Amino acid sequence: MAKIVVLGAGISGLSTAYALESLAKRDNLDVEIVVLEKRERAGGKMMSVKADGFLCEWGPNGFLDNKPMTLDLCRSLGIDVNLLRSNDNARKRFIYAANTLHRLPENAASFFKSNLLSWPGKLRLGCEMLIPTKRDGADETLADFARRRLGREALERLIAPMVSGIFAGDPETMSLRSCFPRIHQLEQEYGGLLKAMAKLGRQKRAEVKAGKQVASAAGPGGTLTSFEGGIQDLTDGLVKKLGAEVRTDSGVTWIEPKQGGFLLHLEDETQVEAEIVVSATPAHALAEMLTQTDEQSAALLKKIPYASMNVVCFGYERDKITMDLSGFGYLIAKGGKRNTLGTLWDSSIFPNRAPEGQVLLRSMFGGATNPQAIELSEEEVKQKTMDDLKLIMGIEAAPDFVKVFRHRRAIPQYVPGHSERLVELDSRLDSIPGLFLTGNAFFGVGINDCVNASNQISDKVIAEIKKRG
Repeated sequence: MAKIVVLGAGISGLSTAYALESLAKRDNLDVEIVVLEKRERAGGKMMSVKADGFLCEWGPNGFLDNKPMTLDLCRSLGIDVNLLRSNDNARKRFIYAANTLHRLPENAASFFKSNLLSWPGKLRLGCEMLIPTKRDGADETLADFARRRLGREALERLIAPMVSGIFAGDPETMSLRSCFPRIHQLEQEYGGLLKAMAKLGRQKRAEVKAGKQVASAAGPGGTLTSFEGGIQDLTDGLVKKLGAEVRTDSGVTWIEPKQGGFLLHLEDETQVEAEIVVSATPAHALAEMLTQTDEQSAALLKKIPYASMNVVCFGYERDKITMDLSGFGYLIAKGGKRNTLGTLWDSSIFPNRAPEGQVLLRSMFGGATNPQAIELSEEEVKQKTMDDLKLIMGIEAAPDFVKVFRHRRAIPQYVPGHSERLVELDSRLDSIPGLFLTGNAFFGVGINDCVNASNQISDKVIAEIKKRG
């Protein structure tokens, strides 16, 4: 019997354990799987907090349904019956720029009517088709890419808010190739984004007529999807369905290689043996476990930085807010000089997020552009968030309900050279056979990315077990 230990019981670790069980059963392999989690609960950053009739998400609030991996997982777990798609209002998204909330244009016609970009900014973006393709192979920051192809205004009012919304990141320090590989691919294949959109648009129309579909050039799409009980229903469903043992309060301090496998040293001074170890922990946590094993691998892992974040949930009586809340919420343009990165109108996105007659707003405060925010007191975070909501949404009243969640290391940042570091790390780990890595620090931070990476690493683990016989 092959013993596999998965480190970390977040979405990556749990979905890896579940995929391994499924593959082992399919191939009639005799395996024992144990999941070790440092914290007192499974689920990682997917935690849905219910209080006073409000449902607050501690971490991510859903996944996009345009890719099959997470939906397939939900069906396999039997929890697809509880899926919730965000309502039609969620298609209306806003950017706060130049002291005004602007609705994000959804098509070319609305783009030219919008005041989100000035006419010089629109003309500069329109010149994107004339910009030569960069083919020197060097990793480029998102900011450099946006300025080169789209112009300064598009960077500040379109690209930067998107980056802060997904990564809580700074476009000046993030890798285009690693954060948005599809955009990098479009420039390389088609010579530019507008050229790609035009060509793929024609291709899509032709293939739709033939009963087929192709990917949009506009990038990620789909509908935000969660569950009636919140996104934690997904990790709870995995824990319930798993045959593997999930051990909480079981942090690992050292992964010690030994003949035929590993000896895992735990914080409580006990030890666990394993033939295969799959780490689904944050990069910095794995680095600590490998310091005594391979200093160079640990050093590479430590080069993956993380952005901190305060998640601020405010509940209000609906009649205390005068503005229309039919929408997803807003993000703040680069240079907006506000405390928060943006605010989601959670009770407008999904039902059952607030009691009848009340609303739930969720603001993001901090990120890579404001790392000092994590050091503020909870009262300071609350007051500065209220200041932004007053200025942007005209909310004069204090919230009736408050929850503040603090994430000192919230989201990994894919900085330039990230892909090269992953290649080097993969090469280093060849000298530690039986150790595999997955998680959001490497190939994507979204739930779909994590589930997809878990499936891929599980295939590799099963192949290794078969090879060993």
